[in-house]
Amino acid sequence: MDRWLNRVAVVTGASSGIGSACCKDLVAKGMVVVGLARREERLKQLKESLPADQQARFHGHKCDVSVEQQVVDAFAWVEEALGGADVLVNNAGIITGSLLTDEGNGADVRSVLDTNVLGFVWCAREAFKSQQKRDVTDGHVVVINSVVGHKIPHIPGFNFKMYAPSKFAVTAMVEILRQEFQLKNTQTKITSISPGAVDTEIVDEKIKEIMPNFPMLRAEDVADAVSYCIQTPPNVQIHELTIKPIGEAF
Repeated sequence: MDRWLNRVAVVTGASSGIGSACCKDLVAKGMVVVGLARREERLKQLKESLPADQQARFHGHKCDVSVEQQVVDAFAWVEEALGGADVLVNNAGIITGSLLTDEGNGADVRSVLDTNVLGFVWCAREAFKSQQKRDVTDGHVVVINSVVGHKIPHIPGFNFKMYAPSKFAVTAMVEILRQEFQLKNTQTKITSISPGAVDTEIVDEKIKEIMPNFPMLRAEDVADAVSYCIQTPPNVQIHELTIKPIGEAF
């Protein structure tokens, strides 16, 4: 991680779970981290939970990634206050309760697409623009995808709703962005990390009821994977990394 010392990473969905774990891990390894999230109080609590010598390198910033202008404004702040974003960890994601066939599900369906898909587009665009503007040659975009963005398991009594289609879109966007980065003659890397089930707030309690011994990863396991991926040599790009807990059935 030596080359990332005092470099800037932006982490979305930073108020809990994987995003919070990534912020803690990257700050501990010497990066300056900007955590973006809607819940400002959670960001304050995250900063206070850090060791005193690390707190100065963490900056919480309120931002709803589903709102394009808020993303633009957040990255403008990062550039003005800290010089710009060298690494993006796009983690923000939601799952809602509506089935695709439920009546009146429009708001739920749109909110998943706005956060999981378009939020990724806005953040990746602004991070890449920041890197291009500053002639950063080793920038990295990491997105927290999911195993259900590649194959949808059948779990009797449970439905992945709009979440799985949104993650399939993320899988496609990673390849499109890889091609665009190459087309623009840059060395910016992009990595999709697809975990199996992770013990975070997003895990539906219904799964735990259906499968009481359901194996899950820790948020810290995914944070470790992020650090691993951004440390690769200049000629190595991890395009897709799938990690599962031991004993996962799908």
